[in-house]
Amino acid sequence: MTSTYSRREMLLQSGTGFGALALAGMLQGVGSASESPASPLMSKLTHHPARAKSVIFLFMEGGPSHIDTFDPKPAIQKLAGKPLPDSFGRVITAMGEFDSPVLESKRKWKQHGESGLWISDWLPHMATRADDLAVIRSCWTNGINHSGGVCQMNTGTQFAGRPSLGSWVTYGLGTQNQNLPAFVVMQDKGTVVNGPRNWGTGFMPAIYQGTKMQIEGTPFANLNAPKHVNPHQQRIALDYLAAVNQRHMQTRRDNSELEARIRSYELAYKMQSHAPEAVDLSQETAETKALYGMDEKETSEFGRNCLLARRMVERGVRFIQLYHGAGSKWDAHSNIESNHTKMCRGMDKPVAGLLTDLSRRGLLDETLVVWGGEFGRTPMSEQGNGRDHNPTGFTMVMAGGGVKAGQAFGATDEVGLHAVEDRVHVHDLHSTILYLMGVDHRKLIYVNKGRPERIDENEGHVYKKVIA
Repeated sequence: MTSTYSRREMLLQSGTGFGALALAGMLQGVGSASESPASPLMSKLTHHPARAKSVIFLFMEGGPSHIDTFDPKPAIQKLAGKPLPDSFGRVITAMGEFDSPVLESKRKWKQHGESGLWISDWLPHMATRADDLAVIRSCWTNGINHSGGVCQMNTGTQFAGRPSLGSWVTYGLGTQNQNLPAFVVMQDKGTVVNGPRNWGTGFMPAIYQGTKMQIEGTPFANLNAPKHVNPHQQRIALDYLAAVNQRHMQTRRDNSELEARIRSYELAYKMQSHAPEAVDLSQETAETKALYGMDEKETSEFGRNCLLARRMVERGVRFIQLYHGAGSKWDAHSNIESNHTKMCRGMDKPVAGLLTDLSRRGLLDETLVVWGGEFGRTPMSEQGNGRDHNPTGFTMVMAGGGVKAGQAFGATDEVGLHAVEDRVHVHDLHSTILYLMGVDHRKLIYVNKGRPERIDENEGHVYKKVIA
């Protein structure tokens, strides 16, 4: 029986395995009919001096409890076992429980660093970096469940179909290197809610999507050529394939997927030489690995990812997304003590190690580190000893990259249920991150089907109080 292939299938299976590799790094000269006139060479564009060159977004998937980590609420102890005061009205939580009593927090709180920032005993290592942290206690979001919350924190909306924050960054600023992707994604064992939607491009060209790295085995999938194909043969095949594709492109007004695939072949070819060195942790000292907790079972996995993130920053990767607790493992509807004890233990030392390492290498000032999840957790109990989702008030933490360190900003109410002072929506967080990278979110526009689109859906504001 004779097999036939469409041209698309031929392209997917050709190129000695390069076709499955996301590119998001070869941005010079990229453009499509739907893009704004400035976009083809936007790797050189900033609207004002940038404070940060790169972003490392540490995503605690499932929703860490802000009132047990960075936002102490003495009133919770006084109200433990009692209903919320009548002034709150009747609160129905995301999972449908109502009239639940307040759940005490068993945390011990101390002020840390010269700044005196309050941090709980669940985070002893991050507490040593208190003077690096800008703690925003007044965040809120629209997503009440994990799918919507994770999607909004990553893309600005609860619904599928829009570009991720990392895609907007690479669209606006391009790459600082030509040998690695501009936007990489790492997750621990598990599957992040919504999967690739979180680092996808939505209506933008595929060239701006994130490249997922693997937790086990070769960090970049589909990179190595078959053993029987030597570099010279690869070069000949790639040059021929590029010529064929370029002729095909000339007959089409807009084919971003084909253009992305052409560039992915070239990026993958360069990565064969450069990526192995970038992810070679044998170059790191035992002291550095221990700093990230790679010598301990509980912290080795996330510690590895944090160390790889530092190496990516050193090599000019623009946006690095790290997921901790992939598969909503921070979700603590019951037994929050055991859940959060384990989850904090797994990420606390690696995050502190990352901040320490960036600082001593002179990279923290130009790298914006963001920590947080899709929402917080309620002061009321769920299932007796857990906490429900809380989208109306939670904490996000920033460090480096031009933020005012050693300070807390905004506030939730006396029990941490609602953001009440300097309320900062997810759109505002995204706008602020772009601002710190030298981009005005109001001017970073992508025209989709005649409609000008922005990351903040025309609703965000830069939270300037957090900017140094």
